This record gives sequence, structure tokens and C-alpha cells, in this order.
Amino acid sequence: MALPESFLQDLRLRNPISDVVSSYVNLKRAGRNMVGLCPFHNEKTPSFTVYTATDSFYCFGCGCGGEVITFIRKIENLDYIDAVKFLAQRCGMQMPEFAVDDSLGKLRIRIFEANRAAAKFFNNYLYSPGGKKGLDYLKNRGLSDSTIKHFGLGFAPENTYELNKYLINCGFTEFELEQANLAFKSSRTNRLVDRFIDRVIYPMIDLRGNVIAFAGRTLNKTDKAKYINTSDTPVFKKSENLFALNYAKNTKEKQIILVEGYMDVISLHQAGIENTVACMGTSLTKEHAQLLSRYCEEVVLCFDSDNAGSKATQRSIEILRQANIPIRIIRIPGNKDPDEFLNADKATGAEKFKALIEKSRNDIEYKLSLLRQGVDLSEPSAKVSFLTEAAKIIAGIDNSVEADVYCGKLCKELEVEKASMLQLVNKYRSRYRSDAKRKQLRFIQTEDTRPDSLNPDRNKRLKAAKAEESLITYIFGNPDKIGEISKRISSDDFVTEFNGRIFACISEKLLSGGTLSLTDIAGKFSVEENSRIAFMANRLPGDLASANECVDIILSEKKKQSLSSTPNAGDDDILNYINSIKKGKQ
Repeated sequence: MALPESFLQDLRLRNPISDVVSSYVNLKRAGRNMVGLCPFHNEKTPSFTVYTATDSFYCFGCGCGGEVITFIRKIENLDYIDAVKFLAQRCGMQMPEFAVDDSLGKLRIRIFEANRAAAKFFNNYLYSPGGKKGLDYLKNRGLSDSTIKHFGLGFAPENTYELNKYLINCGFTEFELEQANLAFKSSRTNRLVDRFIDRVIYPMIDLRGNVIAFAGRTLNKTDKAKYINTSDTPVFKKSENLFALNYAKNTKEKQIILVEGYMDVISLHQAGIENTVACMGTSLTKEHAQLLSRYCEEVVLCFDSDNAGSKATQRSIEILRQANIPIRIIRIPGNKDPDEFLNADKATGAEKFKALIEKSRNDIEYKLSLLRQGVDLSEPSAKVSFLTEAAKIIAGIDNSVEADVYCGKLCKELEVEKASMLQLVNKYRSRYRSDAKRKQLRFIQTEDTRPDSLNPDRNKRLKAAKAEESLITYIFGNPDKIGEISKRISSDDFVTEFNGRIFACISEKLLSGGTLSLTDIAGKFSVEENSRIAFMANRLPGDLASANECVDIILSEKKKQSLSSTPNAGDDDILNYINSIKKGKQ
């Protein structure tokens, strides 16, 4: 049984899509609609549009779209029912009592509960005799009891069955523990085994305060893996979550400091620098960058100074630049990490670290300084080589004033004509733009030939598929014409299964006397499918004559498909089909 239509309509009215989206995206009015930078992919020019007339959104850059429930599903990483609950709670509505297959939502709740119970178990064990070595480790790293409690740190027993035995006694099933990645079946014994054994435990908490995952650090030097992390589960994706963002987002700072390790984060928070986060067992992703852009105006990168840290910094710069997030980079003296730096001077470590933030360089200055390392600029050939590579870096700056400033600074320092340097920069800039245009042109040229995972039949029957999409667009724009259209065609006549499902859904709703809203049908489709439907719904619908032409094309293509798949189709059948087409064109 689906959610009541009256409830969904009320939910939509109480959660105007422009208000909900504005909580995540800086929107600007553009006629009747609103536009902004898409929160689902990195872009510099706004291609994300909120359509107030249809209570929907669509991004022409990445193809993501839908209505308010789909937006929350996508941005909060929730399933359909949890997204509805999120919006209901936002506007103070009570969820209706109804029978629905909410198995995934119920599993997510059970995983949250199991994780919370596991976190409490690990924390209690840390302060038991069995957890002494874990507690000693944390205390030796300079952590106070209040910090340990604040982050809910714990310790996992050496016994490989202790946690899952405890959780099963609490009422959790083996299936739930496996889905939470707290345990797994041993291939040797076929028994359930704890994932985290004899390790210091760092719980991961999401922005709503749920325990979603764990990281475990070994204290045994013989272990191959220093850290193990929860694998992706129904409540956790490591590419979309940041350690301690639940705390960092509440600070008044406009910056967020991104560091490498969990202990770096915890030590900085203990020192009062609470606007600090770390990735969870993975390098920075574009999803992380989009997440950071919602909670800060600038990201300060503070990675290790070794070769791996330098590569991570360079990679993170490119990702953050694409997300239009200003960047600064901290270089800690003596190749120390933040935790080591703070503990080296407990009395003034925090103030010294804040001073490093103040002195930090932006990403362009950082790249130029790396480029300059070990180069003898008194040698003419070395100077030319340095300036050529520097021009490539500066050419990547979109802001022409900013690029001009860096050119002027370098030219003055190295006694080079600024006009020559600008000429070199413009040469590489033109090359970058030409490359970008070629990529865009290739994308457009191959758009109709690329595999379509949502509608795999589309490319095989492109003419019919386009007619089906146009007809669906017409129905969204003219729902009162469904009776007239349905007399001529049904969903069974559609050539592509995906478009047929959409037509069946909207025609059934309208023919039964209901109204047509994207919110009402969102629960019947996936996030990706709702994106495609939103695109169709927000196109210009055309007139009735065009709609009837679309019907003719679909019926004709369906007949052609039927004949081609009929092994006994004779010459008379084919001749009759050709004549019917000729008649239709007269």
C-alpha cells in the first residue's frame, strides 16, 4: 500500500522545493525559476534549476533531477520512506499509519541501533581490565577522559566472538550484524566472527547523530593493516562521509581544516580547533568536496609533508578547485603531522598551529613553491623551464585578475617582461579551452549513441523513444488531454519498457481522477528514474497535433517491431504495413 495521496500533497505544500533546496544551495531568481550551482557535481557555471511551477529541479550538467523527496533522497543519502520521514519531521507532520514494504528502512534503523549498541560496548570495554592497553595508548597520545567520552572512543576485545555474542543477546540477528559490517561469516568455521578484534575503536557519527561506522587501529606491530574501516553498508558510504563533520559544522569558523588521520582530528578538537575533519579510509572525493561546500567558505588542507601527503594534497586541490572552494595549504615544520606538532609543545601548540593557519598559502602559491623546489633560477634554461611550467599553472586560473597578479609577481621577482609571460599564459589557456570544447563536442555528438542504463531500448528504437518522451512531456503539460490520448494508445503500445512504465503510471493516476504531481509518483521510481522523469516534465510540451504525431510514430514503430519479431510474417503483411504508413502520411 502506497502513502496516501492527500498526505503527499500536504507534504509537498509544507515543504516548498525552493525552501528545501535553499538549505543546501545558494539559489538566485531567474524569471519564474531559480538557479544555482549543482550540489551533486562540481561546476563553475550554474546549471541547476528549480522549477517552481512543477515543484521540481533538474541539473543540465549532470542530469540529476526530481521533486522534493528525490532531492532529499539524493542529498541526504536516504531511501524513499526515510526521505519522506525527514521532510515530515521538518514541517511537523505525523507519518500516516499504513502497511508498506519498508524493509530497507527498517534494516537501516536496525543497523543504526546495532552500531549504537556496539559503540557503547566498545567504550565500556575500553575502561575494563581487558581494554587497559587501549586506554593506555589513548592516554599516552595525550587524550583526556572528556575527549575520549566526547568522541565515544573504545576498544575491541581479542576474543573473536565477544561483540557479536553480546549483540545477539541484545536481540540483533546475524543478518543484521553482517549488514552492519560488525561481523562476517568465517569461511573456515562458518561461524560469525567480529570484524574488529583487539583494536582501538573510533566511531563515525553522521550529521544527524547516528553511529554509522567504525575505524579500528591495531596496537600490534605485526598486523598488516594499521587501520581497518567499516565497508560500505546501507547507512554508510566512505566516499560521502567525513569524520567529525558532525562537530565541525557547528563551529562559527568559515574554514574547515582537512587532515589525514583520526588522531589528528581528535587532538585538534581537544586543543580547541574544532573545525577539523578527516576522510574515512579513503582519499578526498568529489562527493566530499560537495559536502564541505555546504558547511564552509574555505578548506585548509593539512596533510603529511612526505611524498604520499604531497600527492594527496595535489589531488585534493584539483577536486576542491572543481567544486569552486577556495583552498589554503598548511606545511607543518619538521614533517610532523598535526597530532605530533600539538604534543611537541602542549603549552603553546594550539596557538602555534593557529599561526600556521594564518600563514598558510593558497593552492596556486603552494603549487608554484613546489615547482620551485631544487631549481637554480640563476641558470637561464632552468628559469625558462620554471616559467613555462608556472604559466601552465596560472593558465588554469579562471579569474583573469588573479592570473594577472601572479604573472606580475613572478615577472618582477625574476626580472622578466610581464607581456611575454602573459602571452605564454594565454597560449596555454587557449589550449585548455580548445581541449574543453573538443570534449564537449564529442559528448554532444555521441549523446544519442551512448548506452542508456535507464532505458536500454532507447538507442535501438531512437525515433520511437523520442516520440514517447515527447508524448509524456505533453501529458505533464496537458493532463486534461489524457482521455483523448488514451483512446489512441496505451502503455502496451510503447516500444521502450521504461517509457511505458512512466506512461502507465501517469495515465492510471489521471484516468482515476487524480492530479498529476511528480511528488505523488516519486515512490514508484528510483532516484535516477525520477531524474529522467523530471527532465521530461519540465520541457516545453508542444500542441495536440504534435502529440498525435508522436502517437502515430509510436504505433508505427510498435507495428514494425511486431512484424520483425514474427517469423511467419508474409509479403502481404509487410505490404499492408507499408500502405498503412503511406496512408498515415497523406
